[in-house]
Amino acid sequence: MSKIVKLKKGFDIRLVGKASQEIANFAPAQTFAIKPTDFIGFQRPKVLVNEGDTVKSGTPILIDKALDQVIYAAPVSGEILEIKRGDRRKLLEIKILADKTITYESFGKIDLGQDREALAAKLASTGVWPNIIQRPFGIVANPADNPKAIFISAFDTHPLAPDYGFTLQGEEKYFQAGIDALAKLTTGKVHLNVDGSKPVPSVFSGVKNAQVNQFSGPHPAGNVGVQIHHLDPINKGDLAWTVNPVGVVQIGKAVLEGHYDASKVIAVTGSELTKAAYVKTYVGANVSTFVKGNLNSGHVRVISGNVLTGEKINLEGFLGFYHNQITVIPEGDYYEFLGWAKPTASKLSYHRALGLLSFLTPKKEFVLDSNCRGEERAFVQTGVFESVTPMDILPVYLLKAIMAEDFDEMEELGIYEIVEEDLALCEFVDVSKHPVQELVRKGIELIQYS
Repeated sequence: MSKIVKLKKGFDIRLVGKASQEIANFAPAQTFAIKPTDFIGFQRPKVLVNEGDTVKSGTPILIDKALDQVIYAAPVSGEILEIKRGDRRKLLEIKILADKTITYESFGKIDLGQDREALAAKLASTGVWPNIIQRPFGIVANPADNPKAIFISAFDTHPLAPDYGFTLQGEEKYFQAGIDALAKLTTGKVHLNVDGSKPVPSVFSGVKNAQVNQFSGPHPAGNVGVQIHHLDPINKGDLAWTVNPVGVVQIGKAVLEGHYDASKVIAVTGSELTKAAYVKTYVGANVSTFVKGNLNSGHVRVISGNVLTGEKINLEGFLGFYHNQITVIPEGDYYEFLGWAKPTASKLSYHRALGLLSFLTPKKEFVLDSNCRGEERAFVQTGVFESVTPMDILPVYLLKAIMAEDFDEMEELGIYEIVEEDLALCEFVDVSKHPVQELVRKGIELIQYS
C-alpha cells in the first residue's frame, strides 16, 4: 500500500545557478573515463584492456576480482587513450577517446521470463549492474544476493539538483522496462518514491510493478536512505538495494535494446557559470567543454555532483559514474577577518547567529564559496544535527561511537541505516567543522570488515 510521508526536519540550501530547463548546445565531450574510485568498496581492480585498444560502448574494460561477475564497461566507443595509475600503481582512471559516432556491443534483448539468477547474471555482464547499490554499506550489489526490497528516489533535493522529470522526458518505456527487471530481482517490493509536493512527472506516472510513495519536506527528503528509514528500515542482517532513476533507464535500455547505452542528460549548474543549463552526454564525460568558456571568473571550484556530496575535480576532470550534475562555485581559499561575527545578509546559515541574517529571507538564493570559515574543534552539543536529520537516530552520539570505534554502540545507534549523503547536511551545519561524511565512511568500513 502506497504511503505519504511528510518530513519537517531538514534544510534547503538555496543557491544561485540552477539549470534552466533547456538542452544547451555545448560542444560534445571528446574524452571519457571510468574511475574505480567512483565505486565504493572496489577492492581488487583488474584491467581488461590495454592502451591503444579499440572498444565499443559496453565492451568490458574493468572488473573487481572480489566480485568478478560484475562487468564495468566502456561508456562510449573509441580508443583506450590512457590507463592512469598513481602511487603504488593504484588504478586511477581508464581514459577513452570517443568516436564521433558511438557504436555498441550487442548482447541481445534480455528475456524477463528467465529465472532470477539467470537475469541477474545477464545484467551483471552488460555494464548496467553497477547502478544497483546495496544497503547497508553503499557498495555495488552482489548479483547472488536477494534483497528484501528495492528503492528508487525519483527526486533529488540536493542544492541545484537536476529535475528528473525533465532529464528523463521520453524515456517512459525504458523506465518501465527497468522497473520490470528490478521487480524480478527481489521477492519484496520495488518502491518508487516521488515528490509529494509537486505533480508527478509523466515518466513516473502510471508505472506498474512498483509501489509509488510520496515524500515531501526539506532536504534530505529526496535521499533514498531517509526514504528507506520511513518505509522499511534496515536492521543488522538485512539487505536492500537502491537505484537512481537514470540507472533504471539504463537497465531498461539493456533489456529492450540489447546494448549498454550510457547516455544521460546532466545539469550544468552554479553561480560562476555564464550559462547554467542541461546537456546530453555520457557517463564519465570530460567536463571541460561544458565549463571552459562558460565561466564568470577564473578562480572557481568545479564539482562533479552537488556541493554537499560531490567530488572536487579540475577543469579537465571527469563526471563521476553516479553524478548527474556539475556544480561550479567560487573557490574559498582565503581568510576573512571577523568571519561569521561580521553582520551580513549575504551568507547562508542554518543558525541564527550574530551577524548572519539569512533567516530573514528564507526564499533568497545565495552565492556561496567553498570556505569552511573555521577549523575542526571539539564537538559542541547544540542539538542541530538532530534538527536536520529526519531519521530516528542520534547523529552526534553515532559519530562519537565511530570515533571511539565502539562497534556495539555504532550498531545500536543506526550505522546500518546510513551512508555519507544521509548526514551530509550535518557537515554543513556543524559549528565544530568535523568531516562528518568521512567519519560515516570510516564507521561503515569498521563494521563491514570487522
